[in-house]
Amino acid sequence: MSSNKIEKVDKTKKIVILFLLIFLALSILILSVFRTISEKRHLPSLRSEKNELAVRGDIISADDFKIASSKKLYTASIDTRYLDPNKKELFLNLFSIYSNIDYKTLKEKLIEGEKNPGYLVLSYQIDSRTAKNLKELAFKLIQLDVFISRQINGSKILRGLTIAESGEKRIFSYNDTLTPVVGYISKFESEAGKTKVNGIKGLERHYNKVLNQSKDGVLQGDRDVLSYISFDKNSLITKRVDGATLNLNIPLKLQKNNETTLDLHKEKLSADEIIVAIMDSKTGKILTMASSNRFNPEKIRKEDIPYLNVHAVEYQFEPGSVIKPLSIALAMDKGLVKKNENFPAYNNFGSMDQKGYPKGAYKIGRFTIKDDHQFRKNYLTLDDIVIFSSNIGTLLIAQRLTGPEFFEGMKRFGFTRKTGIDLPYEKKGVMPKVWQFSAGDKDKKDNVFKATVSFGQGMTSTFIQVLKAYSVFNNDGYMVTPRIVDYLTYDNNKYKPYDDKPEFVISKQTADEMKRMLVKTVTDGTGKAAQMNGLEIGGKTGTAQIARGGKYLKKYISSFFGFVNDDQGNSYTIGVTVINPISTGKNWYYYYASSSAVPVFKEIVQNLIKLNYLTPKEDIIPNK
Repeated sequence: MSSNKIEKVDKTKKIVILFLLIFLALSILILSVFRTISEKRHLPSLRSEKNELAVRGDIISADDFKIASSKKLYTASIDTRYLDPNKKELFLNLFSIYSNIDYKTLKEKLIEGEKNPGYLVLSYQIDSRTAKNLKELAFKLIQLDVFISRQINGSKILRGLTIAESGEKRIFSYNDTLTPVVGYISKFESEAGKTKVNGIKGLERHYNKVLNQSKDGVLQGDRDVLSYISFDKNSLITKRVDGATLNLNIPLKLQKNNETTLDLHKEKLSADEIIVAIMDSKTGKILTMASSNRFNPEKIRKEDIPYLNVHAVEYQFEPGSVIKPLSIALAMDKGLVKKNENFPAYNNFGSMDQKGYPKGAYKIGRFTIKDDHQFRKNYLTLDDIVIFSSNIGTLLIAQRLTGPEFFEGMKRFGFTRKTGIDLPYEKKGVMPKVWQFSAGDKDKKDNVFKATVSFGQGMTSTFIQVLKAYSVFNNDGYMVTPRIVDYLTYDNNKYKPYDDKPEFVISKQTADEMKRMLVKTVTDGTGKAAQMNGLEIGGKTGTAQIARGGKYLKKYISSFFGFVNDDQGNSYTIGVTVINPISTGKNWYYYYASSSAVPVFKEIVQNLIKLNYLTPKEDIIPNK
């Protein structure tokens, strides 16, 4: 075979082999593509979702201070298996700087975590600002090769510093201010594994559901090469909605001023507790509800346990003489007391001394009821009975009411029923039954139950019940419901949590007449220490023994309930109760309301003037 033919055969063979190789390569490629298409793959999703944690709503004072709020917490974690041993010190130093966590603490935690290599939480308490800084650090650490990738199932995996939302923390910005009214919380873990809180007492408890009515934000969209979500028309954005905000009627500055007043008087009087509340007489808005016994909700100690209850609504006691105006008003409203009528003082069984006749005494069955005041006459006017707090005069008037009239009248004033205040665990107090009040009605005989209850013994009530009842005398005979929260704010909308209407209790004529006598009680009677220039002030003192186990102790509760008005339209009902002031030694007389509760009342009024809630007629500083 010639050389030309041999060359042609070789060339043909080479071409055939080349085509076979190309065919084989194409076949392998096609097979590979087919297998890739047909087999189930584990590729990362091109879609990404990010949740934004919503938190519990705030509690805000009337003058826009945050009393309680929630802040988001974040965890900072690493997988110790991905941390380059040679750059461990660099990581610890940088993380300490960015997180403000002590280097030594971090190092000890890392050493302990490396004993069992894997997931390690460096902190659960990262706040939002620090979390933002640490997220920036996380990118820098990757660039600095502080973390190294590992081969897992044929793929390279790199895990660096992870910052993730872990829950929320409740912050009480002003420590013990407005406690125990604001209440306290406890933590729990949600279904999503986040730390959340529930209210246990106070406003936190009463409004727990709306405070926690939150919706997490959701971001869904395609991921870019840096794993950020890029937004387009197919993206999903759900706005984060935090829980409802409570907007209070209570201004922080006024509350703090009044709490300071109580702290000073508690020390002076050696009292167990002093309670004060200021309520707008026309609307029921509570401007102050303060106690001398407070606690820090973030740091509750063992000794704070007795202070956790809101005694203004949870503590039941015999209110004493502050009930007298209510009992007398019921009879007046029925037309059972004549104008300019005189009542026997039952004190003409001895000669008169410098103070007057001996204290009056009146027998009902086996009981003898006495007066504390020595009158300089044997017959009392209605003004005398109210101004000088006559037990005998009050019970004589109360006997003119039938049992059902007295019982229903006291209920109408709010006793044995809840006031409706927006606080949990409110007590109702107790009172004799209607049949007990009715004994002797047919024969027109004196009833000891009517007698004792008419001057505030043989029954129990709460501080807030008496405060609510006294609004009647400063509001034309109508009674308002005390409210701490003004309105709720939720998702930028305002809501009223209630729709209260004043309750009719007694006629305007009766209310005005009793109001006149209560003002006279301050100018001429037991409330003289409450007088101030340029303001209309009225009220009634009450001093009652504390009962335990059916016996009266040598301990007292002193109260002063009343009102203050200026000529600018400001009108407030105010209550002061001092629990167990000193009653022995040189200051034994402090247990009288005139020496304990009344001076506190006056200073509370002065605080209202200082902060422009009241304007006296005369442009002078009120008498101290």
